[in-house]
Amino acid sequence: MLRPGQGARELTAKTILTVGILVCMALGLALAGWLFVVNNAGAVFRAFAAVGWGLAAVVFVRASIVALNGTAWAYLLGGAFPVPTHICLLLRWIREAINVVLPVANVGGEIVGARLLTFWRVPGGIATASVFADLLLQASAQAVFALLGAALLMQLTGIWPAGVELAAGLGLAALALGGFYAVQRYGGARVLDRALAALAARWPSAGSGADFRLQEGLEAIWRNPGRVLVTTAMHMVGWLIGTLEVLIALALMGHPVDLKEAIILESLTNAIRGAAFVVPGGFGVQEGGLVLLGHLMGLAPETALALSLVKRVPDLALGLPGLLAWHWLEVRRLLGPGRRVPPPGAERGGAPSTARFPRNS
Repeated sequence: MLRPGQGARELTAKTILTVGILVCMALGLALAGWLFVVNNAGAVFRAFAAVGWGLAAVVFVRASIVALNGTAWAYLLGGAFPVPTHICLLLRWIREAINVVLPVANVGGEIVGARLLTFWRVPGGIATASVFADLLLQASAQAVFALLGAALLMQLTGIWPAGVELAAGLGLAALALGGFYAVQRYGGARVLDRALAALAARWPSAGSGADFRLQEGLEAIWRNPGRVLVTTAMHMVGWLIGTLEVLIALALMGHPVDLKEAIILESLTNAIRGAAFVVPGGFGVQEGGLVLLGHLMGLAPETALALSLVKRVPDLALGLPGLLAWHWLEVRRLLGPGRRVPPPGAERGGAPSTARFPRNS
């Protein structure tokens, strides 16, 4: 039972968190709007329009990255609890959609992804552990990618002090990632296991049927170092593929850049956006980062802002259908026991899935 005032305190905490996220989003949107106004919004939209059908190519590049990341997740998970790759592709798409479209501070998609994975009878501890580990490996690959971008920026611009400060910041991020790994690898998750078990004991209805063996799930993931290395490499390839978005967009705007410059823009913009993860969608942060980096590389502000708009297109083009896919899974779950889940493409002659939703409890 809830103690007196406990429900009110929980509601207050949720309200504060929600309000905080919405305030961050509002400030980000205000910053983005201000950047467009002071940098000739008309010129920005003309540069954006110049990309034309190239937007389809940008969306295809982003879809390829999501598919690669989903495949990496499936491979990582396979050492502990094999799941069909197309299931992880679908759930990775939904994870990305939630994070880029909804105001969830870039973490809501991971929570939902772990929950949806249990629909295919993956134990909750392993499902959550796989998402934690996948996030860590993707972030580690991003840190390496960002360090590469920082090194190229210093080489290209000769701005060594700023580059050294950036590299120092990335070094601190690497230490944080190392700490996150140590917590996962050496038993730190047992503290969370005990906390969740205590909550379940206090509110049995909320924890009914839950599996809180997160530490066991993490150990099952990390005991396969070969899969860990391959997954990290796949994520690194995904970050590198993202530079194609920059190359395509700027070439069609009439401001082509070489591969080094594209890596700088892609890697450091993503690093800045990742550091400001509390801002939903990175609104304002992405735009400001591109304007700053573009200035260092001789790119006009309106071109940098147009590039930001181009990168927002796949967010919506893939994100909105991804939310519908999430809704579809939830509805199928509620319709009844034993519902078969057709994989994406089954209506085009693909092999049917043998995965079924578990019976409703």
